[in-house]
Amino acid sequence: MTAATAADGIVARRVPALIERTATLGDQPVFWRDGGEGPDPGRAPVLYLHGVPTSSVEWPRFLARTGGLAPDLPGFGCSGKRGDGDFTIDGYADFVGAFLDLVAVNRVRLVVHDWGAAGLVWAQRHPERVERLVVMDAVPLLPGYRWHRVARLWRMRGLGEVVIGLSTRWAWRRTLPQPVADESWPHFDQGTQRAILQLYRASPEDALARAGLDLGAIDCPALVVWGDRDPYLPGAFAEAYAGALGGDADVLHLPDAGHWPWLDRPDAVDRIAAFLDG
Repeated sequence: MTAATAADGIVARRVPALIERTATLGDQPVFWRDGGEGPDPGRAPVLYLHGVPTSSVEWPRFLARTGGLAPDLPGFGCSGKRGDGDFTIDGYADFVGAFLDLVAVNRVRLVVHDWGAAGLVWAQRHPERVERLVVMDAVPLLPGYRWHRVARLWRMRGLGEVVIGLSTRWAWRRTLPQPVADESWPHFDQGTQRAILQLYRASPEDALARAGLDLGAIDCPALVVWGDRDPYLPGAFAEAYAGALGGDADVLHLPDAGHWPWLDRPDAVDRIAAFLDG
């Protein structure tokens, strides 16, 4: 932990040091960023789950504010990418449970972004283990969603391999916000490409809706945050998520933000952290 002393002698809030950890889970490596206990030692840690095509590299700003844990999901970042991995919604939900067993954590404050929504499947199975929940521009585990154009291409066998395999760093930076492109490109190897294709092909729209049938079981306080300029996930799903969850859920629309809303609205980090602090 570090602390800073201002000119007037007041000591600022201590910031947890970020630690990178690796262990073996099953027979595969798992990598995660550990922000420590944060400003409230003894509370349930915050668990951050990233989406496609990134990794736990999404979360250092949040970890510095709240502490907590941010794993690289299988197939992404520095975690295992072997071809026989279970790159499905249920497979990722199983991973969440196995990871929490690995780090000996029972109860969490959960933050999910994009495909981190698979963590909501784990939460539906174990609602008593979720103290607070933030859903941020998450893949809709809800009826009425239609995959965006790139996802539809990835879901097509043969064509999907060509589209994803021809990705270049130049195209990556034209498609994604520059920080996301620069952070994700070094890990966008064949293993990650294979995981993405398998995940999307195992997830037709009706499977997404089935995966969220028990969202009402999650009855903790929740905050749904949505960048309304998200080109992949329409903002109307913010209200749909809030309505499907079983507890009190507030919705925060950020009209000037995109799919990674904290990049366009840095104040979102503090607003989410304040909610997690409760």
